[in-house]
Amino acid sequence: MKDVIIADKQDITRVGIQTLVEGIEKASSLIFSDTKIDLIKSLTSCPNAVVILDYTLSDFGSVDELLNIGYRFPESRWMLFSDELSYDFLRRLIISSEAYSVVLKSCELDEINMGLVHVFRGERFICARVTNQLLQVQKPVTDSLDHILTATEKEILKEMALGRTTKEIAAKRNLSFHTIITHRKNIFRKLEVNNVHEAIKYAMRAGLVDLAEYYI
Repeated sequence: MKDVIIADKQDITRVGIQTLVEGIEKASSLIFSDTKIDLIKSLTSCPNAVVILDYTLSDFGSVDELLNIGYRFPESRWMLFSDELSYDFLRRLIISSEAYSVVLKSCELDEINMGLVHVFRGERFICARVTNQLLQVQKPVTDSLDHILTATEKEILKEMALGRTTKEIAAKRNLSFHTIITHRKNIFRKLEVNNVHEAIKYAMRAGLVDLAEYYI
């Protein structure tokens, strides 16, 4: 029997994963974690646990933070159960450690179950959609984002890189908080990134954000 840590902020996903887990293998303990700190505390108590994590809803800032926790608890096994994840993130994660499996929330139920079975056995499982994504030739970062983002989205991305919060950007542009949230989601989707840190790195590589300006 395995200890299982479910790190997902969506109640419906927690219930669903719990049901699937209980149908596959009786867990020694089932623990829910809301934050990275909670997750580390849980792993300290259960270092060989199976961790089921929604990375896109977590407070992890980068793939390095995630990998470092895996290195700290080498007996743990992880299944990232998330929405779409970027190519760079997936490639780095999968190359760096065998402990991480990846299943998207859009996968069929049979494939999700298959992923859980493999993880409980200590085996890596990568769902078909992620495998296909990794096999595709990744297009290089262009010199500009003109053909990817709208003018407004580029301006908002630059504000994000300068450290301004969503509320501050909304106030400056006389837009609602929810409008800026929508723009942020569109930026992440178009750049195929998971969070602000990855979006800013993309913008710097493309020349939208000057390194000196970013670190002021």
